[in-house]
Amino acid sequence: MQIGMVGTGYVGLVSGTCFAEFGIEVVCLDKDESKIARLEKGEIPIYEPGLEDLVAKQVKAERLSFTTDLKEAVIGSKAVFIAVGTPSRAEDGHADMSYVYQAAREIAQVMEGYTLIVTKSTVPVGTAQEVKKIVQEELDKRGDDSIEFDVCSNPEFLREGAAINDFIRPDRVVIGCESERAVEIMRDLYRPLYINETPMVVTSPETAETIKYAGNAFLATKITFINEIANLCEQTGANVQEVAKGIGLDGRIGSKFLHAGPGYGGSCFPKDTLALTQIGNKFGAPQQIVETVVKVNEERQRSMAQRVIEACGGDVNGKRIGVLGLSFKPNTDDMREAPSLQIIPILQDGGANVAVFDPVAMDEAKKHFENLEWCDDPYDVAKDADALVIITEWNEFRGLSMSRIADVMKTKCLIDMRNIYKPEDMHERGFHYVSIGRPVVSMDDHKVMQKAS
Repeated sequence: MQIGMVGTGYVGLVSGTCFAEFGIEVVCLDKDESKIARLEKGEIPIYEPGLEDLVAKQVKAERLSFTTDLKEAVIGSKAVFIAVGTPSRAEDGHADMSYVYQAAREIAQVMEGYTLIVTKSTVPVGTAQEVKKIVQEELDKRGDDSIEFDVCSNPEFLREGAAINDFIRPDRVVIGCESERAVEIMRDLYRPLYINETPMVVTSPETAETIKYAGNAFLATKITFINEIANLCEQTGANVQEVAKGIGLDGRIGSKFLHAGPGYGGSCFPKDTLALTQIGNKFGAPQQIVETVVKVNEERQRSMAQRVIEACGGDVNGKRIGVLGLSFKPNTDDMREAPSLQIIPILQDGGANVAVFDPVAMDEAKKHFENLEWCDDPYDVAKDADALVIITEWNEFRGLSMSRIADVMKTKCLIDMRNIYKPEDMHERGFHYVSIGRPVVSMDDHKVMQKAS
């Protein structure tokens, strides 16, 4: 079976490559000629662990190819996936559907026989019906009533940094179709997952579209909830990590996404929560919880900069602040809505000289920042620093030589926004240590803990 994948961004490239791994012939299309040229040379335009090797493997096996010719991707394909961007519109927060609708229109202009058109992009409720309307309009213009088609919603649930595993070993596959013919095609495409007994939710397009937004909004809510609990812990002397463990062991709650920090970011949660609030307003069903989540998260990111300023005595003017981690999460170079984009400018506005390091995202980050000192490693960042801030929890930041860090810093002040280190250990090393939602350890507390152990 052959399928077409319209769009070679994050979702399209990962999905197309993984379908090829299933043994399906995949033709990936993009209008960007330079991107296609790079892909044909084996150059991957995004950072995702394992993707470069998997693309090379599938190209060598002749199951994966790239083109700028729409007909090549559509004609002969049993299903054509739309995996183009749906960014938030700046004026109102609605998802910009222009790329999806244009793709649907162009597919309809060239398809020759029965075609299943699948929306893989994250799209608002009602998109499948709108795509169906657009395709029919284009077929009517052609004056050809012999061409049949179906429209299906098949949302993706890929985590950046773990996308290949998420596609090949998913928690579930959601298929929103209106015809049994379309359902059978989708089942055939995902048949390799039957071995793993992957649950398949076969439902209406509207339900499938809602599942995607509801899932991301719920996870964003969990993150925001634990961040607010962290604030409470800081005022009461409780430990948010122990609170998270205590509630996460409840099977009704679960332990995932209960890690306090500087707030969520990335390409999905900010965009999808905002879009869901707009969808709710459009249909007269306000999503008040999600509206609050959006507001609280925006405030959360900005407040993290104030924590740094407070840790530096209330003033960062003329001080050298080191920052470890720029991407919104580890194992990606994605800077979209990253907390660092809020935190660093506030520090700069306060007069701080900011030095930064990220294992992967430095090149991408340079598109977003000015007047930063770009360093080669964490120890270069810490050199002569008045404070060191951990924003992204890359694995290589978990095992730093803190004695070496302490030796090169001007002032031993560590603001750990990911709770990587233990307060008592940092106190023992002489650091003024600030973490999220955990009690500050005094010298007397540390002596008591040593005696108890």
